[in-house]
Amino acid sequence: MRAYLYVFLLLVAIFGGIAGYLYMKIAAVSSMDFTPPPITIEAATARSATWPSELEAVGTVRAVRGVELSAEASGEVIAITVRSGDTVEAGQPLLTLNDSVELASRKRQEANLELARLLFERDSRLIKQKSIPQSQFDRSRADFESAMAQLAETEARLDNKRVVAPFAGTVGIIRARVGDYIETGAPITTLQDLTELEIDFSVPARHFPHLKPGLAIAVSTAAFPDKVFRATLQALDAKVDPGSRNLLLRATLDESKGLLPGMFARLIIDLDQPRKVVTIPETAVSYSLHGNTVYVLRQGVGETTVEPRVVETGATRNGEIAITAGLHGGEWVATVGQNKLYKGARVTVDEKTGM
Repeated sequence: MRAYLYVFLLLVAIFGGIAGYLYMKIAAVSSMDFTPPPITIEAATARSATWPSELEAVGTVRAVRGVELSAEASGEVIAITVRSGDTVEAGQPLLTLNDSVELASRKRQEANLELARLLFERDSRLIKQKSIPQSQFDRSRADFESAMAQLAETEARLDNKRVVAPFAGTVGIIRARVGDYIETGAPITTLQDLTELEIDFSVPARHFPHLKPGLAIAVSTAAFPDKVFRATLQALDAKVDPGSRNLLLRATLDESKGLLPGMFARLIIDLDQPRKVVTIPETAVSYSLHGNTVYVLRQGVGETTVEPRVVETGATRNGEIAITAGLHGGEWVATVGQNKLYKGARVTVDEKTGM
């Protein structure tokens, strides 16, 4: 019996020691702080600013004076007096078609006109002397006028055999050669006055109330990615395109050196309606299917925490983005390190952050 008592006491001592050891371990673990350390971030202060209201569009550069030249008559090309890329003056001949028939007709009609003129002048003197009947005088006058009309018609046909520059400009690539036979209306070349360019573009019709001639426009092109050209809104179309519901506009370039008609252009129109906005760095906004989110810093007792907030964003400019709703000027937002943040997370702000 006494042996059982010794065994029992030994087991109590063993299990009691184990229990004491476990209790001490659990007490030590429970006294430890498992709170995650603060997350280091960078932050910036939301600022109130005044930004101009802008409208973006794309358009095509075109010359104020620019045409595709073609012949008004068919025939064989017998002379080309300019080269592709030449600068020409208004009225300068560019191309001549075979006009031998018209030249021969003009010589014959000039002779007929001279004869009709002499007969008319003679009959004019005789009618005053009442030496000829009125019918003869009327016939000679009609013959004279008919001869003048026939000569004018031939001169017009001769003009149709020549292609001349309607205005001063630069000749494009000439698509005809001496000896070619061209049909009426066949394109020959283009003529563009590069000293004055404009841009045609369209915007949705809903913007019509905010548009008016004289608005300033910034123009950029792929040819000059680092240069901004200035333009002025010149005119608005009198109707909306029923197919696209867009309104056609035209702007005049203030400076166009280096640009060519047909170039693609991106336009930013200043609507002359400045508005007050709240701006933060673009990096402060996290984009997701749930909405655009910023982490707003909250200063508590001895610690700083963050709170996610869904905001509405607007235009961007020089690395800043406008917040149209959800944020107020003066609030502090995280700009770097948002991927590690969650609601209520403790943070420390990097000393390098400029606020």
